[in-house]
Amino acid sequence: MEKMSGKTLNGKRITIIGAGISGIGLASLAARLKAAVFVSDKKEIDRETERVLQSYGAGFEGGSHSEKAFEADLMVLGSGIPPRAAVVLEAQKRGVPLCGELDFLFPYLDGRIIGVTGSNGKSTTTSLIGHLLGKAGFSVSVSGNIGSSLADAALRSWDYIVIELSSFQLHWNTSLSCDVAVVTNLAPDHIDWHGSYEEYVKSKSKILWTLKPEGAAVFQERDRELLGTDNCPGRAVGFRWNSDARGNSETELTADETERAVFLSSASGRTKLFDFDSLPLIGKHNIENGAMAAGVLKLLEIGGKYDGYFAGFRGLPHRCEKVAEIAGILYIDDSKGTNVASTTTALGSIPGRKVIILGGQGKGEDYAPLAEAVQKEVSAAVVMGEERQKISDALRKAGFKQVIEASGMEDAVAKASSALQGKGVVLLSPACTSWDMYPNYKKRGEHFRNIVLGMER
Repeated sequence: MEKMSGKTLNGKRITIIGAGISGIGLASLAARLKAAVFVSDKKEIDRETERVLQSYGAGFEGGSHSEKAFEADLMVLGSGIPPRAAVVLEAQKRGVPLCGELDFLFPYLDGRIIGVTGSNGKSTTTSLIGHLLGKAGFSVSVSGNIGSSLADAALRSWDYIVIELSSFQLHWNTSLSCDVAVVTNLAPDHIDWHGSYEEYVKSKSKILWTLKPEGAAVFQERDRELLGTDNCPGRAVGFRWNSDARGNSETELTADETERAVFLSSASGRTKLFDFDSLPLIGKHNIENGAMAAGVLKLLEIGGKYDGYFAGFRGLPHRCEKVAEIAGILYIDDSKGTNVASTTTALGSIPGRKVIILGGQGKGEDYAPLAEAVQKEVSAAVVMGEERQKISDALRKAGFKQVIEASGMEDAVAKASSALQGKGVVLLSPACTSWDMYPNYKKRGEHFRNIVLGMER
């Protein structure tokens, strides 16, 4: 990997692969740095994106990667470009220098960096950290995989830059270095992209290996061995519930179910960070997110007891979000539940009788753990989308009989409501991506919400 730095790029030819959010952000930054910018995407580029790129003075192409894409001093890979992509292999064959999004951006970021990754909960944790820092009076940029390009934070001065980092971005990272790195949890995800769970974990772990020596890493104690945290630079801080076995962190975060509070313990003593009831979010998994967010501030020696800091935080859309309660049925939108681990966590965190809506486009995951959670937590499962048959087969193999197939979201909501037969919860938590039926999980969640609110009206 090669990295360019300096105040400007002085007419250097920069090809950016991908015209999504990260690609557009990279093009904007490269243009501001006075590079000759060319954006290439194997998919067609929509008219609005073309207009944006034209406003930057960037050249572009969609539908393929032509010869022009390789006429570059540096090829920068937008978020999500895999190492086995044909354009990457061809660039390597031709000797075109390659650079990941994070390596390209890092020289132009000014502020202490807090990086957040993990299989689930990273968006909520990233947003919570940003919220808490804002409450403490700091200037904060919150960006990355959360939905806005990290490039938007570049060439400006911040007290803190909080970044949600995907395994795709971290795969290419060699230089972005965090003051505090958070790994919310680990579970199989994006196996189709990485090729194996081991490679997925390896990519996630890169957030720790590039940690600043005086920095701190926060992670689930149960993931210590997988992440290899004992050898990472900086201070290692494990999180656990008080009912779990103790780890070997000199400093640890603990969620105490008896005292219903979160604590940070170290050689200097045990400090309460906040009470469970002060966190305005649903579910046990959100206590973990809150603990890690508050733990980050405490490790940075900002503030003390954080109960009041949570005020005003409403949570993120499509993450165990209450939509409406109609005739005794609570409808919850967890469309962001795009993998098995996320859905099983949601099922275990939401009490009461439940019917779940599952399915979409798969990621190559094993559905046996999902079937086990459904068997334990759910009255009926409504299944739709490309993975409908695979999920149905896994549920039936586990001995779960209340499997209902649906043709689409309207059908799924109607059948889920009917299957509940009284009070309870209808939970949309698909355990799959949305790409077979929707452009993204947000559109899927919005469709679910509109259907439910239509029923309420």
